[in-house]
Amino acid sequence: MANTPSAKKAARKIERRTEINKDRRSRMRTFVRKLEEALASGNRDAAGIAFKAAEPEIMRAAQKGVIHKSTASRKVSRLAQRLAKLGA
Repeated sequence: MANTPSAKKAARKIERRTEINKDRRSRMRTFVRKLEEALASGNRDAAGIAFKAAEPEIMRAAQKGVIHKSTASRKVSRLAQRLAKLGA
């Protein structure tokens, strides 16, 4: 348990930040799940719209430090490939 005032404050900050990060991660996963469902259904139009919504959400999560920048780029790239494959 934190003893010093600065350690107590740090613990409070970490708790708040963790909640925010959980919300951001959950939001990103929701957008990705919607895209996955659209890809699974084979609906190219719905998948395109879902991709346009999911991509900025993934990149925002990376910008905010929720996920690593490379991880975000990899996710976007793989989802884009699957979308392109659906259209071909």
